[in-house]
Amino acid sequence: MLKAVLLTLAFVLELVMLAAVSSWGLRSGTTTALRLLLGIGAPVVFAVVWGLFLAPRANFPLSAPAHLALELLLYALAALGLATTSRPGLAALFLGLALALTLLLRVLRLGST
Repeated sequence: MLKAVLLTLAFVLELVMLAAVSSWGLRSGTTTALRLLLGIGAPVVFAVVWGLFLAPRANFPLSAPAHLALELLLYALAALGLATTSRPGLAALFLGLALALTLLLRVLRLGST
């Protein structure tokens, strides 16, 4: 039961990461076209990287340290995006939850690597 709850929370956190990156993109461009490109393109890039390297059935699985480093990097970049769009409190909350859940999953050996 605990495993299912934690893995569901991890999935929700991944979706929040994509939403945060999209929010950054939609607010960062100088033109409407650039904002749309960043708002759609950035989360697509994150999702592709996640799928290729971090997903349970990744095509290019990484070693445990590299997996953890890339996962934390993506979460940190999403939090940075939130912070740069005048949402530092939300960025700190997101990053704190991401760190705590990611490390908890590793300690309980429930992570994908």
